[in-house]
Amino acid sequence: MEPHNVREHQPDTSTRDADVTAEGYKKTLTRRHVQMIAMGGAIGVGLFMGAGGRLATTGPALIFSYAIAGVIAYFLMRALGELIMYRQSSGSFVSYAGELFGAKGAFLSGWMYVLNWAMTGIAELIAIGLYFTYFFPGVPVEAAALCALGLLIAVNLFSAKAFAEFEFWASFLKVAAIVLFLCIGTYLVVTNAQVGDGHASVSNLFAGEGGMFPRGFMITILVLNAVIFAYNAIELVGITAGEMEDPAREVPAAIRAVVVRIVVFYVGSVTLLAMIVPWNQYKAGESPFVTVFDQLGWGWIGGVMNFVVITAALSSCNSGLYSIGRVFRAMANNGHAPQWLTKMNKRYVPYAGILAIGGVYFVGIILNVWLGGTYAFDLALNTASIGVLFTWGSIFACQLMLRKKRGKVSSLPMPGAPYTSWAGLIALAIITVLIGFDTLTGPGGEVFPLGLYTIACIPLIAVGLWIGWQKAKHNTAKSELYS
Repeated sequence: MEPHNVREHQPDTSTRDADVTAEGYKKTLTRRHVQMIAMGGAIGVGLFMGAGGRLATTGPALIFSYAIAGVIAYFLMRALGELIMYRQSSGSFVSYAGELFGAKGAFLSGWMYVLNWAMTGIAELIAIGLYFTYFFPGVPVEAAALCALGLLIAVNLFSAKAFAEFEFWASFLKVAAIVLFLCIGTYLVVTNAQVGDGHASVSNLFAGEGGMFPRGFMITILVLNAVIFAYNAIELVGITAGEMEDPAREVPAAIRAVVVRIVVFYVGSVTLLAMIVPWNQYKAGESPFVTVFDQLGWGWIGGVMNFVVITAALSSCNSGLYSIGRVFRAMANNGHAPQWLTKMNKRYVPYAGILAIGGVYFVGIILNVWLGGTYAFDLALNTASIGVLFTWGSIFACQLMLRKKRGKVSSLPMPGAPYTSWAGLIALAIITVLIGFDTLTGPGGEVFPLGLYTIACIPLIAVGLWIGWQKAKHNTAKSELYS
């Protein structure tokens, strides 16, 4: 049944184009858009910047961490694919949670996804500001971040196609940079090229005490929380489904191919990084790719990689504005967010939702000026990972419930169901527990219990959700939306 209030604040239906959906969105995203959005969404700062610090912490064993996370991501996308081919919706997993688990399910999945992107977007914008100072040292970080935010809001407000074009070219640049590195890195290893004081070689994976596990085997599991966050936004293809020109053709192609490519990019890049330069020569706060090229004597590549990192962060934040704008509107239609968030402009864009999340980002940037610091930044990212884990868990749970209530009704069934979805849920639950063991080493060698502070945020989040639900449930008590 169509959600109540779904036709409020939409463009005039008397002039609606034939390619406009019942939800009020125009089908403008083509196959090239979908493929690049799905592939580029999960290739961001987590790889271009974060992999260096994780290599320094974990050693070559990080390869296995990315591989394990890649397997989870693959099954996640297959579960999402089954849901999408059952019914396309720009509300994506929020809509599925509502249909399959009722109003409370939609409320929880929606607001946890908002939490994820609220924290992620702020962190990405601050990162843009920091990297921008590489080119223009005199520009304040917050000024660059606010300019980036203004640009992205303008792109998203123009049209869904404008968002898709921006994301296509940003993703193209990221993918091209990774492919180029894979080619150069493979050549360096095959030719045993000199890099710094050593040589690129497979033996670098096993050099030193402990071999591939210099910090022990358990670190491979403990770091999964951060690695899973690197795959964040892979689920974006679910939200774009409602605006695809031909989802029946585009979704299966994206689901089947994209995850494999992303795992190759992540696992392949980390493997080559560990082969080219010993793991203990990488460091947090510096792109591992910059580290490699600096040791090759190609220092000029640092500027290129910083530009790629900025592009990756812009792409990630762009995805956040797009996805939360649609999710906010779905939530408002369900009575789980203010009704003004249902408003659309004449270009079929949910401008109210986009401006709302943009406002959150603006406040976050300003607060960073007062409350900034390494610990606050990392705590925000860890808190965002809770939202990621919950979102992924809700997708697995929805796939299980779809099979239970409707049977095998999708044209893209989840392989190995229900066991694969249960395995995904168990893995995510274990990773959530492991968050509590995360630590951060400060400049003076002091150890900050980052994981404990993150876990401490969970009761606060739960209380906030409970209070919100007490108000929102009255808006859906008489609705037939979830019947």
